[in-house]
Amino acid sequence: MLVSLNDACTMTSMSRSMLNKYRAEGRFPVAVPLGDRRVAFVRAEIQDWIGQRIAARAAA
Repeated sequence: MLVSLNDACTMTSMSRSMLNKYRAEGRFPVAVPLGDRRVAFVRAEIQDWIGQRIAARAAA
């Protein structure tokens, strides 16, 4: 299932600018282009990314 950029921000509790910064740095799942100015993200990839952040916290 795909989620919008705004939904990805909500899921991660990150601002749009921070999420875009992470994307530019390759630190966030790659977006799926839907049109000239529209992207979405794979929900499972975002959930995995969140899980990795949680696991990293537990390992620290």
